[in-house]
Amino acid sequence: MPLIGDVGEDALVALFTPRLPTTSAALLGPGDDAAVLSLEGDLVVSSDVLVENRHFRREWSTASDVGFRAAMQNLADIDAMGAVPIALQITLAAPPRTDVEWVLDFADGLREACEPYDVGVVGGDLSGGEEITVSVTAMGDTKGRSPVRRSGARVNNVVAVSGSLGAAMAGYHQLENGLAIDAESVDLFLRPRPRIGAGIEAADARATSMMDISDGLLMDLGRIARASNIGIAIEAERVPIHPSVTRVAGMVVGNPLDWALTGGEDHHLVATFPPRSDLPRGWVPIGLVTRAHEGVLVDGKAPSRWGWDHFVRS
Repeated sequence: MPLIGDVGEDALVALFTPRLPTTSAALLGPGDDAAVLSLEGDLVVSSDVLVENRHFRREWSTASDVGFRAAMQNLADIDAMGAVPIALQITLAAPPRTDVEWVLDFADGLREACEPYDVGVVGGDLSGGEEITVSVTAMGDTKGRSPVRRSGARVNNVVAVSGSLGAAMAGYHQLENGLAIDAESVDLFLRPRPRIGAGIEAADARATSMMDISDGLLMDLGRIARASNIGIAIEAERVPIHPSVTRVAGMVVGNPLDWALTGGEDHHLVATFPPRSDLPRGWVPIGLVTRAHEGVLVDGKAPSRWGWDHFVRS
């Protein structure tokens, strides 16, 4: 298999582009200086970056895994605003010694993640670099809904999550330590599968605030608390923990609750709802919004660990 430095940029683009997913929202997709999209509501935009050996390792992940993960975590960000994801722009920088097949498999992972949601890659860039870096810009359409922000939580709102937590952390722990205890959680770390559409359900149920759980439930709840100027009280026994977490933690003397609260990268959603709301199916209540300046408490106590900080691991 040739290297990308051998085939050149134009040939690589010609091979890469046909492998990408398409979307019915694109009036003009890849091939021009910019894409043109058709919208029914307001445009919602988010961006993210994956850096080799920080967000993924090639000894753990196939190129298809990296593409799938890059897409899914960005689709979750759009969903967290109560919008419908419609398109991605992808910038991929890679060393010239990278196999062409790696780039094509990366495109296949993008397609596998995006096609079920009619999300397409409508443009981007390919470039050289010292390490593989993937930059994603995701776009969504509010379809006439008001976007759900982090800053809308109110006292006595119900705090709820859209799925069971901690599986990604259980998978990461196995990969980091060379263990093979539970294949499901390893797969969920490499290829997160949040329930895309849960954000639309929450918006329709009058969610007052919402975000994607990427850096850990407690870390991200702290962001909602700061943005909304409120406190949040979580009941530990109500936090849904993925079965894989208990299996893996039991073998390595880990703490399942700690992994669920601080692990991150499951990319499920956390939201707040008005009191006595009928939560959408699949959403699990875990606590309440309290008065300002009370912080985030678990069973009445301040946590000693919070989650992932991109510059400092807490």
